[in-house]
Amino acid sequence: MTVTTNTPAKAPLTLRGMGSLHVGGDLIALDGLPLQQHTLAAGGTPVTLDPNGQYAIGQMYAQYFLAAQPCSDIPVLFWHGGGLTGACWETTPDRREGWSSQFLRQGWDVYVCDAAERGRAGYAPVPQVWPAPISQTASVVFNRFRFGAAPSAAQIDELAQFAYPGQRFPIEAFATFVRQLVPRWTHTDDVIANAYAALLSRVGPSAIVCHSQGGVFGLRAAITNPDRVKAIVALEPAAVPMDAIQVHGLQVPTLIVLGDHMNRDARWPLMRKAINAFAAQSPLVQILDLPAIGITGNSHMLMMDTNSEIVARHVLDWLARKLIA
Repeated sequence: MTVTTNTPAKAPLTLRGMGSLHVGGDLIALDGLPLQQHTLAAGGTPVTLDPNGQYAIGQMYAQYFLAAQPCSDIPVLFWHGGGLTGACWETTPDRREGWSSQFLRQGWDVYVCDAAERGRAGYAPVPQVWPAPISQTASVVFNRFRFGAAPSAAQIDELAQFAYPGQRFPIEAFATFVRQLVPRWTHTDDVIANAYAALLSRVGPSAIVCHSQGGVFGLRAAITNPDRVKAIVALEPAAVPMDAIQVHGLQVPTLIVLGDHMNRDARWPLMRKAINAFAAQSPLVQILDLPAIGITGNSHMLMMDTNSEIVARHVLDWLARKLIA
């Protein structure tokens, strides 16, 4: 199977297979709810729907691509951050090749995941099972992801003037990026973690490349499922499981990647302090501080930044050292 990408200068990707799966979750039942009248298509005939009955909730989705000539029998699972889906590992907002394709080119089988309650995973009925989710405005994301510092009232087409000098996110494509953002829930950590554990049971021993909120689940999986997690690459994890590592220890090689401008937002220095403390607990944890090695300007969305291929190369080299004899 040959796949043509958006980058004409690169050879087509060649696969030995591709597919998708849903795993994890539970069945629940609702009862005592009134019948509902709906028109399901414009101009259609109204129908009566009975919301009482069984529902599947808490499952996750993964789409996998298998390299024609794999470099390892260990696949790479891509786990996204909060308010995002697996799309963040695919084509970048400015139409460059994403990390999922770059890793495939190096012979890694890849699984691009949508966590429970995101993307193609689906979510539970609201508000009967789960409360309403939260969403973030474009300007909040612009600031929190360290693209720049903009007033909350700034419109999307005004944000470029507030970008940090030398920052690497493709600001001209920010309006495209915000179309990837989805609502998120704040009480579903165990649901998400359980679905990821089901994925590891299905796929078997894997390396996990995770981002932000996904880093929390990746590190948690490494501590609780060391037989199934062979390596972790955490891009700016939103939190680190200090309590878990103190109880269980960490037996998995772990690389934590940090970008630039971390002192410009009050949250990030605190996260960095926690990450440093986490790394001090285990000799298996390595921190890749990009500015410290001369790679500057990276935002929270390292896999989308204009130098994302350079960052990917560091990650790929590290994975090769840890997993390929």
